Order: sequence, then structure tokens, then C-alpha cells
Amino acid sequence: MDKIIDKIDQLVDVMEPISLKEMDSIKLMNRIDKKYMINISRLPLLLQMAANDYYVQFTDGQRRFVYRSCYYDTPDADFYRIHQSGRLRRQKIRVREYVSSHLTFLEIKNKSNKGRTSKKRIEVPNTEVLDQETARAYIDANAEFGSSQIAKRLQNSFYRITLVNKKKTERLTIDIKINFENYVTGISNSNPDLCIIELKRDGNAPSPFLSYFAQLHIKGKGISKYCYGMMLTDPSLKRNRFKEKMRYIHKITMLNTDY
Repeated sequence: MDKIIDKIDQLVDVMEPISLKEMDSIKLMNRIDKKYMINISRLPLLLQMAANDYYVQFTDGQRRFVYRSCYYDTPDADFYRIHQSGRLRRQKIRVREYVSSHLTFLEIKNKSNKGRTSKKRIEVPNTEVLDQETARAYIDANAEFGSSQIAKRLQNSFYRITLVNKKKTERLTIDIKINFENYVTGISNSNPDLCIIELKRDGNAPSPFLSYFAQLHIKGKGISKYCYGMMLTDPSLKRNRFKEKMRYIHKITMLNTDY
């Protein structure tokens, strides 16, 4: 695994950089997302293919960044259950820490019944948003469940590489080394061989990465990191709708879990 990570770092290091300021015009806060899941061993080849078509985010001398997210849910895990039930219109509440940048945001993420994702967020001092009057008011004004109905449920951490196509019409995130810790069950789990790639475009802007996936016969298939982490760390949860995706993850990573 260390050799693969070293190879990924070498390939990313030679890509043309783009700064956060230059990326301001492509935040894509209202977008269409498409996810792909691969074994991390396939990522070096994809990065080689992308070398001339994409910039890589470069901040404070780094090109691979640590992210941490704290997800909030109700005692009955309603946000998870709504997703598991198949309802198209759904929501998540999370606090995301951009560890390298020392920034933390409370984010309310909505998925419409037409597949579009929109995100609202405010900067907060730390993940303890229920202790912050401004954050509680923001949740009460924008979320399906109020601040008095939710609590910390799951934490995840991962490394993220962000690519931007040369036409600046698409942002691509690559998440690796994803770890989970459940606040309710106390269970921690991870799948180091899983890599989640997400294409984020406003509409159907051309994407070089789509051609790479086609060449390598990689089909679009994704899973919410929140839902995946909940299933890995809480055996009591219903998961019928996710079984096919969990089997797929098992197949591509040989995760030693019986689904």
C-alpha cells in the first residue's frame, strides 16, 4: 500500500498546479455529481492519463490534503434511513474540517429529486456546533431536523486530491485512505483499498475523465461516505438498498465482510 501511495504522490507532484484562488470560479455549489469506486491500485494509471488534461489543487506546498467530517443525525438515524429507503430528496448535516487549511465549516447538503446537489455552509470555530448559538440557528433555519433533534453520529477522515480540467468546467475529487468512527457504537473501521472518485459538473460539461473511465471499462457507481461508514460501524442498521453496492466494493477491494 505504501508503494501505491508513493506512486500517487509522485504523479500528482508533476501535474500543473492550480491555487484555491484560481478555483473560486468553479466552486459548483449547485451541481450534478457522478461517483466512481475503484481499487486504489488503479489510480496511478488514471493519474497518468490525466496529466495533460487537468490541474491539481496546490496549497501551502501540498497536493494531498487531510479532511475530517463529523456527521450529525437523529437518535433514530433518520438521515441514514431516508437514504436507505430510496427517497430521492434527502439531506445531510456535517461539520467538515479542512485540516491543512485550519478551516471548519458547518454544511447542510441537499440532494433534489432531479439528482442535483446543493450545499449551504458557514464557517464555525470547531465541530461542537450544538454548543454554538449561531450554528444552532443556522441548522434550525435550513435543516429538515432542528438542532435539538440531532447529535454527533459518525466521524470520517480521508486524504483528498482535487483536480480541475484545463477548461475549468469540472472539478474532480479523489478520496483515499478513508476511515470511520461511530460515536454511538464506538466501532471504528476502514477500507484502505477503496478509492472514491467524484466528478462535479454544472450540467453536462465535457469531462476528459469520462473517456478514461470508458477506456478502462470503469462504470459509474458510488456510495455516500456517510452511509458506507454507518454500515461499517453499526451492525444494527438496515441496509437492503445498499447490498448490491456493498458487494461491488467487496469485489473490487476484497474487503473481508459478508454482505
